[in-house]
Amino acid sequence: MHPAAHSPAWSGVLFDLDGTLVDTIALIVASFDHALTSVVGAGRPEPEVRAWIGRRLGEVFASEYPEQAQELEATYVEWNRAQAPLLIRRYDGVEDLLRGLLDVHQRMGVVTSKRRGAAIQALQIAGLDGLIDIVAASEDTTAHKPEPAPLQHGAARLSVPIEQCVYVGDAVVDIEAARAAGMASIAVTWGAGDPEALAVAGADHLVESPAALYALLLGR
Repeated sequence: MHPAAHSPAWSGVLFDLDGTLVDTIALIVASFDHALTSVVGAGRPEPEVRAWIGRRLGEVFASEYPEQAQELEATYVEWNRAQAPLLIRRYDGVEDLLRGLLDVHQRMGVVTSKRRGAAIQALQIAGLDGLIDIVAASEDTTAHKPEPAPLQHGAARLSVPIEQCVYVGDAVVDIEAARAAGMASIAVTWGAGDPEALAVAGADHLVESPAALYALLLGR
C-alpha cells in the first residue's frame, strides 16, 4: 500500500488489538483452556471461549467462576505471557495497512481490554510496536467494553472529537462500545467474531481484508 492522493475518511482511527491487528486468538483460547483445566478441572467449548474475547479477563472469570476468579486470572496471565512468543501470529496485510495510514498522516491508536504489558508484548511480537504510539489498555479506565469509557479515553488521547473517530474491531463488544460512545464502527471478519453477529450488533461497515479496510479508511 502506497501513499494515496486520498485523505483519511476519519480524523482518528482506534483499533481493537486481539483478532483485529494481531492474531492472538489461538493464544487466548489455549490460555483459557489451560487456566480452566488447571483450576476448575475442565475447559469450555471453544465457541463459548471465543465469545469472551474482547472482554476484560477479570470480568469474564468473575462472572463465570466468582469463587475461583483470582486464581484463574493469575494462572491464565502467567501461562499466556510465557506462550505468547510461540502462539501469536501476524495477520497478512496489517503492517502494510498501518504503514499506509502513517503515510497519509492518519491519527491512530489502540484501545484494548488487555493489560498494557500484554498489549505491548503482542504488538512487539507481531512487529507492529513502532507503528502505534497510543495504547489505551485496561488499566486506563474503570469501565470496560461494551461501556464507552475506553473509546472515549482513546479519542481523548488522540485529541480527536468522538464524532470524528472510528473504532475498528472483531467482536460484538467492540461494536457495542462504539455505538455507546457515539462513534462510527468497522467490524473486521478475520478475527474471533461471527460476521452475522457483528452485522446484527450494528456495525456501520463490515470488511473482509486489511486492503479493504485501508480503502475504506481512505474514503475510497
